[in-house]
Amino acid sequence: MAGTLHGVGLGPGDPDLLTVKAVKAVQSAPVIAYFCKRGRRGHARTIVDSWLKPEREELALAYPVTVEIPFADPRYNAALSGFYAESAERIARELEAGRDVALLCEGDPLFYGSFMHLYVRLKDRFRVSIVPGVTGMSGCWTAAGAPITWGDDVLTVLPGTLPRDQLAAKLAATDAAVIMKLGRNFPKVREALAEAGLTDRAIYVERGSMAEEKVLPLRDKRDDEAPYFSMILVPGQGRRP
Repeated sequence: MAGTLHGVGLGPGDPDLLTVKAVKAVQSAPVIAYFCKRGRRGHARTIVDSWLKPEREELALAYPVTVEIPFADPRYNAALSGFYAESAERIARELEAGRDVALLCEGDPLFYGSFMHLYVRLKDRFRVSIVPGVTGMSGCWTAAGAPITWGDDVLTVLPGTLPRDQLAAKLAATDAAVIMKLGRNFPKVREALAEAGLTDRAIYVERGSMAEEKVLPLRDKRDDEAPYFSMILVPGQGRRP
């Protein structure tokens, strides 16, 4: 009998924010798979250090590119498409041999997660079980102590990879916002927030819920550097009794 693929949401970074179900899945699966940058362990693998039993087999899925090729370059999509297809087959071989695989996912597996690219390739061939996780944005607004939506506020989640004019237009049309995927897009995102008149409401959160957590008003951030694990929050100001 074929094994089951478990997509395990690990939460925003704090190992104590794994759910009980996630811990059980990680500790029971004979194979632990995780995405990482070539030559590194990867953040997802690090999160489960205190939970993982030593006898588990590990399957590292190293991205062929991360920031070396611009996101809009056709070569980027081609490289990632081949990588996801190959990774799916590596996991398929484990499942065909009857071994369950727990694929570690930062945040929630079905929210901007690499897991989804393998899920759509494998879900019609094998059993799949998904363990939801605390999203990164939830971890960040909790770290900031910032209620994100009030009353009838509409929340918009935006990837920083969008063009500046689109970001500004969507920001101007919503009550509250979360902007993800900053990195090299950070200067552009800051400009879009200024254009939408939201700089003074914006909060910058870096590595929310992690040991190196940093929270500050966006207007107080002087440089243009933003790591992968960072986002900007624009809390709503809606109806309050």
